[in-house]
Amino acid sequence: MNVTAVYIHIPFCHEICHYCDFAKMYYHEAIADQYLESLNQEMGMYVENKPIAVRTVYIGGGTPTSLNPKQLERLLETISTYINIDQVEEFTIEANPGEFVEDHVKVMKAYGINRVSLGVQVLDNDYLKQLNRHHTVEDVNQSVKLLQEYDLTNISMDFIYSLPGQTLDHFKNTLKQAIAYGLPHYSSYALQIEPKTVFYMRYQKGQLHKPVEEVEAKMFTTLIDVMEENGLSHYEISNFAKPGFESQHNLTYWANVPYYAFGAGAHGYLDGYRYVNLRPVNHYNDRVIKGEKPILHQEQVTLKEKVEEELFLGLRRRSGVSNCHFQEKFGFSMYEIYQDTIDYLLKKDWVYVKEDTVAMTRNGMMFGNEVFSEFLIDDHIWESKLSIDSHKGV
Repeated sequence: MNVTAVYIHIPFCHEICHYCDFAKMYYHEAIADQYLESLNQEMGMYVENKPIAVRTVYIGGGTPTSLNPKQLERLLETISTYINIDQVEEFTIEANPGEFVEDHVKVMKAYGINRVSLGVQVLDNDYLKQLNRHHTVEDVNQSVKLLQEYDLTNISMDFIYSLPGQTLDHFKNTLKQAIAYGLPHYSSYALQIEPKTVFYMRYQKGQLHKPVEEVEAKMFTTLIDVMEENGLSHYEISNFAKPGFESQHNLTYWANVPYYAFGAGAHGYLDGYRYVNLRPVNHYNDRVIKGEKPILHQEQVTLKEKVEEELFLGLRRRSGVSNCHFQEKFGFSMYEIYQDTIDYLLKKDWVYVKEDTVAMTRNGMMFGNEVFSEFLIDDHIWESKLSIDSHKGV
């Protein structure tokens, strides 16, 4: 099993954002200490011949920088026990502006972190309060400056658009401010109203109103135009980078290949199984203390599902899905199953075909979920394919 990526989840936050549905809880020093010990034990259950060599490590959350500097050092020491950090090409940590101090950055540098993903979300103090973000625009300025002083220049900024009451002009202003930082990577996502969030409760009560679909679509096309005009390639639906600064870790996900995942609520893919860990931190800790992997659920991915995921995930990339690569991976052409689907999507101008590759158009990206659903394989089509292959002796 050639696993080249590791995801590690830190579920702690000093404040809970009104839109967030990730596995998280309020930071508590003693609970965080126990959690870090559990992470150490969980990693030991998977990594026997340590340290292993991987290309990418990604520490996400929650908010990893909610840990104090000593706890962050303890986390990175654990990671370095199981992973050869000298061989890691891209080592990313998520961080909140205004939350980390110089001691955090010194620890990051000492353990080889070379990429920081800043959860900025919007460059407007009033909107930041609305999202229950506790940083300010000035905090963003100071955090970027601090990272750059320590030569941590591979910085990505995350933004949300289609916020309640947000206008197109307001979003354009956020983009203008973001581009002014001159960073090598930006991510931007339309707000999703997720269950069990403050925004969801307000939405259900009719107290929260997003921009209409036409405005959200215009925000998306404006986002692409502004980024590309400033030399940032639109390499995935929501991600933009200067050449050479694409997120290698996320590209692993979109390539539909195995990766380790550790921590409460983390999702991993190993040995043909997708698994999700227990989400509540106390349940996660209890399971690990018993000497058991903290898996809530795991499911073997069938060949049919692997084929479907190859299209779902691969089409997120602007480079699309190569039939040549698909055929090498699965032993048959994707056109054997998807010819009618591709023809249909071509007519709707949601995909295009160039040489041996199928990729989404800009129009298709605005209807991404509808495009992806077209690549769900009808059972009778799949059974027919298996029957034909069986008669061929495949």
